[in-house]
Amino acid sequence: MSSTFFIKKKENPKFAQKGKNTAPLKRKGDGDSGAKSKVRAKKPNPRHNEEISSDSETESPVVPRKRQSKEEPDYDETPQEKKLRLAKRYLEQLKAQEEDKAEDDNFETDLIAGRLQEEVLEQKGKLQRLIAKDIMPPDASEIRVLRGHKLPITCLVISSDDKYIYSAAKDCSIIKWDVATGKKLHTIPGGRKGTDNRHVGHTAHILCMAISSDGKYLATGDVNRLIMIWEAETLKHLYKFTGHKGPVSGLSFRKGTHDLYSASHDRSVKVWNVDENAYVETLFGHQDAITGLDSLSRELCVTAGGRDRSVRVWKIAEESQLVFHGHEGSIDCIQLINEEHMITGADDGSVSLWSVNKKRPLSTVKKAHGCHGDAGLEQPHWVSSVAALHNSDTVASGAFGCSHNSHVQLWKCGQYYRGLEPLFSVPVAGFVNSLKFSNSGLFLVAGVGQEHRLGRWWRLKEAKNAIYIIPLKRKLPDPEEVQIPE
Repeated sequence: MSSTFFIKKKENPKFAQKGKNTAPLKRKGDGDSGAKSKVRAKKPNPRHNEEISSDSETESPVVPRKRQSKEEPDYDETPQEKKLRLAKRYLEQLKAQEEDKAEDDNFETDLIAGRLQEEVLEQKGKLQRLIAKDIMPPDASEIRVLRGHKLPITCLVISSDDKYIYSAAKDCSIIKWDVATGKKLHTIPGGRKGTDNRHVGHTAHILCMAISSDGKYLATGDVNRLIMIWEAETLKHLYKFTGHKGPVSGLSFRKGTHDLYSASHDRSVKVWNVDENAYVETLFGHQDAITGLDSLSRELCVTAGGRDRSVRVWKIAEESQLVFHGHEGSIDCIQLINEEHMITGADDGSVSLWSVNKKRPLSTVKKAHGCHGDAGLEQPHWVSSVAALHNSDTVASGAFGCSHNSHVQLWKCGQYYRGLEPLFSVPVAGFVNSLKFSNSGLFLVAGVGQEHRLGRWWRLKEAKNAIYIIPLKRKLPDPEEVQIPE
């Protein structure tokens, strides 16, 4: 005989629902047979609870079980296992970051190594960037002309950041120009002769000027033997240097310093310390008026000796000089290309390339700007100015002539500076008294006037006293080439 046990149903809070619906769960096997079996609570299936009735306000919806992410384990982690997993992930991230950093470091190392190599070559005077082949002739409409001086422009310089041009003229004035807009930012007017004591500025023709590589100081020299130092930013007058016994014809700041070199028609070169407002020393050697001077970062300068037909390299620390000869006429202009090479121009119409280690020119182009005059009596145009794009194979020269044939000529230097090849010319009207490349090499500036900067042998009435800004566009560049001499 089978026995039937009756179990008193107690409300289990674990399985009971909140509110008025507290009916017990149905047992498995309950049916018409009336057989009773062991009580087992059936787990709710989320798939059968997706719809929630709005009839019962007190029932709380059954939330589907959240899917496990791929990153989360399928089992419950202990705190120690979770820490270990996160630590491994963190180490993997660090490893990836270090690999990326190593690639960047290698790139930066190569870049720095390349720059250091260029600096070493630059100091040795052996750096020659080959960019002349990529420069294209500008359209006439692209050349900007700035007018502001009343008399011929004699000299100009460009700030190292290429933002400003400073120019001076025979009207004794100084103008600071904004390159981007072409507007005048500051002007120091020239004074009348005999007003030196009460006029702040020059009262005689300004022949030369220089700007320090950090853009702090501007220096100008005039026919009255005076050198004036200005604050380049505001053109505020700072100092006045005296000592030369003839017109000051050349000025240059040693690169990276405030040491100033000056040259004069008195045939001397003087050294000044602008920071201390002090004179340092005087060097002698030329046999005629010095017409041009230049320097870079080494403690030396180079000069053009005018009608003594010599080029001299002055080693300041050693108090010695090297004398070079090559031109047949008066050497009127000189410019360093790098620490060991330079370019000169003369009134015999020739342009020459030099090395500081050789007493004769490496290359000379005669009649570089053509000739003028009747057949049989032709005379070459004077080369009145030269310029060099530092540490490159690109140089320029300027001459004078009638309005239809005066021009600026660009040249490509041959390998190791052993030749000059004409690139293209830019016509201008008048005497090209000063030429300067921008530091970036994106433009060339020419100071043009109706007269030569050192005299009044001719006057071209049709010429303009103006500044020409000549853009130097380049072809789509190949990787920059650097020529390293053996």
